[in-house]
Formats: sequence, structure tokens, C-alpha cells
Amino acid sequence: MNSFFERRYVIAGIFITIIIVLLARLFYIQIIDDKYAIYANSNVRRPVIHNPARGPILDRNGKVLVENVPYYDITVTPNLVKPFDTVDFCKLLGIDRAEFNKRWTKAVKYNFSQSSIFEKQLSATTYASIQERLSEFTGFLSSTRYLRSYPDSVAAQFLGYIGEVTDRDMKRSNGYYHPGDFIGVTGVEKSYEPVLRGQRGVEIQMVDSRGRPKGKYANGLYDTAQVAGQRLTSSLDLNIQLLGEKLMKNKLGSIVAIEPSTGEILCYVSSPTYDPNLMVGRERGNNAAKLYQNVYDPFLVRPIQARYPPGSSFKPLSALIALQEGIITPQTSYYCPGYYQAGNRRIPCNNGEAHGLVNLSSAVAKSCNGYFSMVFQKIMDREGGKQTENTFADWRANVGKFGLGTKLGLDMPGESRGNVPTPLYYDNIYKRGGWRSSTIVSLAIGQGELLATPLQLANIECTIANRGFYYKPHLIKAIGAQNIIKKEYTERNYVGIDSSYFKPVIAGMQAVVEDGTAIRSKIPGIIMCGKTGTAQNPHGEAHSVFVAFAPRDNPKIAIAVVVENSGEGAHWAAPIASFIVEKYLKGSISTRESGIAVDYFANANRLPDTTFYLHHAPKKVRGITPKKLKADSVSKIQKSAGNKNKKTTSQFIAAINKKNDE
Repeated sequence: MNSFFERRYVIAGIFITIIIVLLARLFYIQIIDDKYAIYANSNVRRPVIHNPARGPILDRNGKVLVENVPYYDITVTPNLVKPFDTVDFCKLLGIDRAEFNKRWTKAVKYNFSQSSIFEKQLSATTYASIQERLSEFTGFLSSTRYLRSYPDSVAAQFLGYIGEVTDRDMKRSNGYYHPGDFIGVTGVEKSYEPVLRGQRGVEIQMVDSRGRPKGKYANGLYDTAQVAGQRLTSSLDLNIQLLGEKLMKNKLGSIVAIEPSTGEILCYVSSPTYDPNLMVGRERGNNAAKLYQNVYDPFLVRPIQARYPPGSSFKPLSALIALQEGIITPQTSYYCPGYYQAGNRRIPCNNGEAHGLVNLSSAVAKSCNGYFSMVFQKIMDREGGKQTENTFADWRANVGKFGLGTKLGLDMPGESRGNVPTPLYYDNIYKRGGWRSSTIVSLAIGQGELLATPLQLANIECTIANRGFYYKPHLIKAIGAQNIIKKEYTERNYVGIDSSYFKPVIAGMQAVVEDGTAIRSKIPGIIMCGKTGTAQNPHGEAHSVFVAFAPRDNPKIAIAVVVENSGEGAHWAAPIASFIVEKYLKGSISTRESGIAVDYFANANRLPDTTFYLHHAPKKVRGITPKKLKADSVSKIQKSAGNKNKKTTSQFIAAINKKNDE
């Protein structure tokens, strides 16, 4: 009897122990460990993402450059689909059965119980005809998405474009982006992506075990509202931007105009350009492929990526450095016989002209190569020939203060530094101690290894216009409704030149336009100070360069224009610049005494021959490494340019690629 009671206590103890263990485990699962709760909730809750509209982009006067247009996607949730007439559905979407099967397989593979895009980017018109019957096909729904639209089809390289995120984008975003999301790929769209994209909204839905929606979770208590992207107010002036693109049609080159008192970029033309609307919608891929096949490369952002010898436009900067260093005075004279003798090198003046006796201002006005070669040698030789390397390093540092040889920090990806050679560069060519001022004298007139972007050239003009400082150039002047301005855009960058030294240089630049090389571009009623440049091009006709600012006192605009393969700066770049300046300052363009007119320059074709351009221009002239050509693009090039040698396509490709690689 006693043993029975003892066994009873043992059995009861075992059951009590088991119950305690189970209760403890239940407590741990429900209270302490949250992974089971998360798993359970994921079976009944499903987040639905609502993407906001991107922020619009305006010009400086509030005119819309970029806006949003609604497009529609058709989504599918495979496990909710019921039998339907696939032939009828395919006709509705305009696809065939093979395409339907391909998309269906992809959707099932992605997730059988979650929605994914089946047909994307339907226009409002197309969607209207589909929407009426979409309810007949259970499991298929629509969602709204906003894509970009460009009312004036302007400033493509400045604005950039958006595209679907890549795996790399999603990885970098730490889970923010998902397949099908859009992101800025180039231009301002890329630079200001965090501002423009806004904040996505999340709606948490209740679903059953089969994924069917059952209403909002907790009556929407945990939902978050989408927030539209912020508005960007650009510094561009739409009127002169449109004029600039008109003037640069059928030409290679760029226009950069800046407001000296703020650093705001007023005009930003890269030619050839393209209609930014081509990079939106269902035909985006096909359109992009055609643009990539264009031998003149419309995707090259010439204002910041193309590099050119500044030519004579560099001379005022060289004079300012010499004045500051005490090497010359405004009265320093030089007799020009039509050339300058540097050691055993004879450097001719423009067109071999003998300018006679010139001082600083008249040398600027007449663009005397001899005067500035003399000035450069004085700088280099001031401590003797053996110290050339040290004096050159000092000169290079002074040039760098003007923004040459370095990135200016524009709010745009892909900016080039240009090139100001280092002492090491010459040491590697001539050996240390083996080069002198006469070896590198071509730098004095903006030639040789010196390269600058159009943005850098325009920024130098801002510095001269401001008599010694510049504001960081930028394309966006304000962010959001509060018009936030970045602090870095309000700070002056001094170049170390006393303001008094600018007077004789500016006087010479005024004379360039009043009665010098750019007299044909004189603007009635406006004093414009400028400098023509002829950037030597070893692979064809020289590049036409002109830099300027206006008016002389209290300048409102500084500008740099480059027209590739177009000869002297006075012939093409200067007139184009003068039209932009007058349009900005006056709002209209007057009749010129010289007879130059907008229509003549707008209708002129200065594009180089395609075959020649492929052989030479992409690499050394602009400092751009050309892409390898493909058969599908070359066949079109052969047809348009003419294949006089009757080479096969493969031979044509091989020949051009070999030439580019030399």
C-alpha cells in the first residue's frame, strides 16, 4: 500500500515537471523570443509600398524644366489568379502568348503569393482602355507610378535621367530600393537623388493563408504616408538655355554662363544634345541604343568632361600672376616683330602679325603671343635656369588657385580636373634638370599640355569680373519650399591677386571687343570684356574659343563658348557668346552693325566628317577614351560617311579601333 502511494507521487511529479517545462517554453516563445511572433505576423500582414512622385525641377524664374506624369503598371499575384481567357488577355495588353508565358513564369518564380509587375509603364490613354476590363481577370491589378516629363525638351545633360535600380544600387541602399524602383542615373537627377526621391509610404494589409487581402492591419494605425520629393530650383535661365541649344545645333562644343556675384550657372549647353523625353517610357532602351551609336557622343557632358587647350583665353590669367609676382607692371612693353624667339624655337604671333610696341593692355587686346611668351619666361627665369623646376611649381600653384587642374566641385557627377602639367611630368620626358622655360613656353599662350573644361574657363571669367575671387559654381540655387541654399555656395574663394592688378587686364579685354579681334561681336549699349582664343588642334581645324563677362562694371554674366573644329575664336565662339549675353541682359537681340545674326549661326553646320572624327577627335583632342565600335553601329557609320576603301565591316572596325588605341 505504501509503495502504491509512493509511485503515485512520482508519477504526479513527472506530470507536474512536464507541465512546468511546457509552460516555461510557451512563456519563452510568446514573451521572450520574438522570432515566432514575427513569423506569425508575416502570415497575416503584408506591407504594400507606395512610391511618391519625384520632386519637380524649375528654372531660376519658376518655369518647369521637369515634371511628373502618371504611368500605370499591371501587377499579378499568381496564387490569386483564376482560370481566364489568355488569348483575350493578350490582345488587351498587346502581347503574344509566348510573351505571356515568359512573364507568367517570371512572376511565379519571383513569389507565388506576392504581386510583381506584369506589364509596366502604360500611358494614361492605353491604361484607360485596359482598366474597364481588368476586373475580369482575377489576380491582376493596377498600380500608379510617376515618370519624368520634360515640357521644353531642354538641358538633357544638365538634368540627366532616371532608370530602374540595379542590383548594385539595391545593395548600396541598404534595403531602401526594391526591384522596379527608379533612381537618378545621371545629371542633377543623380546628384540630388536623396532630395528628389521623397519618402515612400507603407500600407500594411491583412491577408489570409492564401494571400488574399482582408483589410488594413490595425485600421491603418501603423501605416506611413508617402512624402513627395522636394522641389529643386535650378540656376538655369530657360530663355538663354533654349537660345544656346539653338545656336549650337549641328556643332560640337559647349556654352557655360555663370552669374559672377553668386556662382549660379545660367546656361549649360552641351552639343550635340538630345531630347530628354527619349529616356522615358517603354522605348527608352531602344532610344538609348541609338544615342550610344551616335559617333559624336551626345551623352558626353562637354561643359565638365571635355578638355581643350584654353588658347589665348589663358593670357589674362598669365598676366595677372606676373603682376602679382612683381615680374611686370602695366607699363611693361615689348616690341613684337611678328614672332617670339625662345631659345632655338620661333613662336609666331597670330597669323604672323607684327604688333610692334605693345604694353599689357594692348597685348591683351591684340592677343600678342610674343608679349605673353616674354612674360612667361621672365617668371620662369627669375631665379635662374637651374631653378626652373621650383619656379614652375610656384607658377602651377598660382594657376591652380583659379580652379585649373582641379575639380571645382560642381553639383554634378563626372567633372574633369582638366590638366596643368606637374614638374614630374616634364622630368619624365626630358629628365630632371633637362628642361627650361623655352621648353615649356607654349604654356604661356594656353597651349601645350594645358587643358581646361569650359566650366573652368567660365569660372576664370567670374574671377576676373569679381576682381579676385569666385563663388563655387553650382546648378541648383535652392532646395525645397524653404529655398535652402548650401553654405558652400555663399563663400568667396580668393585667388591671391590684388584687386588693383585687374584694371589693366580688364581694359585690354574691353578693347578686344571694342576694336580688337572680337569687334564683330560688339553689343550695342553693353560694354562686354572678352578674349578670343584659337585652341590648336593637331588633328584638324582649331577649336574656336571665346570667354567674356558683361557689363564691365557690376558684371551680371560671365561666359565661355567652345565650338570644336571651327577655327579662330572671333569667327564662331564670340558671336554665339554675344547673343547669349545680350539676350540675358536685355531680353532680346538687337541688329548688329557687323551684320551678324542669330539665324546664320543657328543654321550653320560645323560638324566634322564622321570618319575623320572617329579617327582623331574622341581621344587626344578632348581627353576622352573612345568606346570600341560594334558591328551594328559601324554599318550605319559606313553608310552615312561613305566607305570609299570598300572595306568589310570587320576590317572597318579593326582599322578604326586600332587607330583609336594608338
